[in-house]
Amino acid sequence: MKRNATKYPGVFYREAERIGGPGTEKVFYIVFNRDGKVIEEKCGRQYADDMTEARAARYRAERIENKRPSRKMIREAREVKPWTIDALWEDYQEKRPDIKSMLKDKSRYKHDLKQHFGKKKPSELATLDIDRLRLRLMKTQAPATVKNIMELLRRIINYGIKRNLIEPLKFKIELPSANNLTTEDLTSEQLARLLKALDEDTDQAAANIMRLALYTGMRRGELLGLTWGAVDFERGFIAIRDPKGGTDQTIPLNAAVRAILENHPRISGSDFVFPGRRKGKHATEMRKSISRIALAAGLPEGFRPLHGLRHVFASMLASSGAVDMFTLQKLLTHKSPMMTQRYAHLRDDVLRRASDMAGEIVANAVKTAREKENGKVENAGWAVACVGKPESG
Repeated sequence: MKRNATKYPGVFYREAERIGGPGTEKVFYIVFNRDGKVIEEKCGRQYADDMTEARAARYRAERIENKRPSRKMIREAREVKPWTIDALWEDYQEKRPDIKSMLKDKSRYKHDLKQHFGKKKPSELATLDIDRLRLRLMKTQAPATVKNIMELLRRIINYGIKRNLIEPLKFKIELPSANNLTTEDLTSEQLARLLKALDEDTDQAAANIMRLALYTGMRRGELLGLTWGAVDFERGFIAIRDPKGGTDQTIPLNAAVRAILENHPRISGSDFVFPGRRKGKHATEMRKSISRIALAAGLPEGFRPLHGLRHVFASMLASSGAVDMFTLQKLLTHKSPMMTQRYAHLRDDVLRRASDMAGEIVANAVKTAREKENGKVENAGWAVACVGKPESG
């Protein structure tokens, strides 16, 4: 096969039949000296491996400096250990413990990726598998959460590719858009049914976490990780801990929440309000009980109880007209006012109704004045008529 030179020293290519498509593709090779020997190695294919002249030149430089193993060594290493998604994830956790999102990543992997992809090798994945995962997640998760889960899968696979543990995928993992602007709400009838279901359910721990979501607007993770030490009964505040090491925030301990917490049992040996089964850990989920309560209350399909009740809390305050956007931002512990703007239209409705009311008041005032004026005219006419009428006798 003819060797074709490139503009890079020690890099050439041969034309070969394209893998997985019509026509031909370039197969790149490098040549270099080591210990007095001339070494020739195959770098990769133009389309199958996404190889280019420039990448082949970088590959050659790394081989000369002995920073990169040969393709043969990589192939042998892959054959020794089957690099499944599970294996890559274990290695990824060990090598990258510094990642801030690792705690959430562990939960995402355990609940959303392991069951479906854990035992598979990346080379066994197809675009259909990724599409099915995305559609499955979209049924129960927020768009931003789905994006985070898909991004984690892509990160794990890219980790393996960059360390030459696996071959690159033949397709790209496309991430969905994270439009989280859907605001969940409940009607007054649905809310009444929910409160009744909460009172009647046997799992009052799950009922209380839902009550707190409704009366505080706290996030799911904040509720599950809530400690008694963060509740200041004396001053009337709850401290919201920032899991990423940022500034902690506080929200008021209102009367309803105070009553819930004062009657909530404290478990000996744990500072968590909702302790988990493992000692020293908080509860990670209460899906079974929460789903049962939501079903008993007849909540809308697709309503996410804890996340949705946070939205209900915000919507009720915004639509009341008694709370401005700045105050609502502080209560929701939003770092940016833009995050609170999704509720602005509810306050706009209040302002619109108030404006309409002002118009009605003016209209009624004008109407009353005219009626009084018309009444004076009628009375004056009646008086004139009486004066001009001769007395009977």
